[in-house]
Amino acid sequence: MKAVTWHGKRDVRVEEVPDPAIKEPNDAVIRVTSTGICGSDLHLYEVLGPFMAEGDILGHEPMGVVEAVGAAVTDIKPGDRVVIPFNIACGHCHMCGLELYAQCETTQVKEQGMGAALFGYTRLYGQVPGGQAEYLRVPEAQFGPIKVPEGPPDERFLFLSDVLPTAWQAVDYAEIPDGGSVTVFGLGPIGQMCARIARHLGHRVIGVDGVTERLEMARRHGIEVVDGSETSDVPGAIRELTSGRGTDSVIDAVGMEAHGSPAAKIAQTLTGLLPDAVAAPLMSHAGVDRLAALNQAIDTVRRGGVISVIGVYGGMTDPMPMLRMFDKGITLRMGQAHVRRWINRIMPLVTDDSDPLGVMDLTTHRMPLEEAPQAYEMFQKKADGAIKLVLQP
Repeated sequence: MKAVTWHGKRDVRVEEVPDPAIKEPNDAVIRVTSTGICGSDLHLYEVLGPFMAEGDILGHEPMGVVEAVGAAVTDIKPGDRVVIPFNIACGHCHMCGLELYAQCETTQVKEQGMGAALFGYTRLYGQVPGGQAEYLRVPEAQFGPIKVPEGPPDERFLFLSDVLPTAWQAVDYAEIPDGGSVTVFGLGPIGQMCARIARHLGHRVIGVDGVTERLEMARRHGIEVVDGSETSDVPGAIRELTSGRGTDSVIDAVGMEAHGSPAAKIAQTLTGLLPDAVAAPLMSHAGVDRLAALNQAIDTVRRGGVISVIGVYGGMTDPMPMLRMFDKGITLRMGQAHVRRWINRIMPLVTDDSDPLGVMDLTTHRMPLEEAPQAYEMFQKKADGAIKLVLQP
């Protein structure tokens, strides 16, 4: 089969690789019909190379049709249309019993000290072959796959794999009070959906970004916006809109590659030039992130407010402004999305023909799998108005 494989910084290729097969009784194999490129994939493309191996298959946002199932898989069968959550969870361990599926004890990558295994996402998370491919082996298929109805196009359901549950969790963790306000930093796919979900739930939403196309998309869905490219003081601009206090909550949907952190960018770049055997432990124990978005979030949230971090961070020695956080009485929540935890709340919205979350207005580019290298470059450079890219095998 054809698959998108990693070969180095900014070097992904479409290659022929062996077809996946059932290995365990709780496996399934699906034929992939659509698969997204996530902002997290760009971290592999740019920063997290020391944790990759040449030939790793990328991708963690797939959906498709079941081709085969193992003997222990009874809830799905060949021919079913399914979406595959990005994290791999068993559904029956202690952590899954708490609905903390991203911490599943069955698939935890204990040798790396990490949580549940993820599709297509470095040896830190199990080095499981990903879903930017024609076919995908799905472990723990007795629990993971989400059945969806026939008929509507893939994009009605594809974002159940990651974008929608990740955004829903970010909003839930933000603990926005009834009728309250939230600032969303970063209007990429996750930020767009955070903003739409918060507005759908009745909150005032202010989105922050510096990319024209992202700001325009947010405005289309009734979101107030602040253009970060036009002001040197985003927190000040938001305080002016909120009686001088800041918003009740803030969602950081940017993460470790935020603009405006030159020293950390240099550190990331220099680390990326080291041999992997040296760079990986350095990043694991002494890594730093570009914290511009998080620092702005801390300045923006009102006193006693909540910051929900859903953007990916990877540093281990990041300097946090603890005095400012303590003085303001800020609550900070974060973590990988527990995908299956949120599906029952989201499914009625994506099956509603009125499309209340606008899932059909998120994808900006649909490209064949063979054009994945061009798609990654376009997404990384934010060229041609790229906000969300979907590959179709």
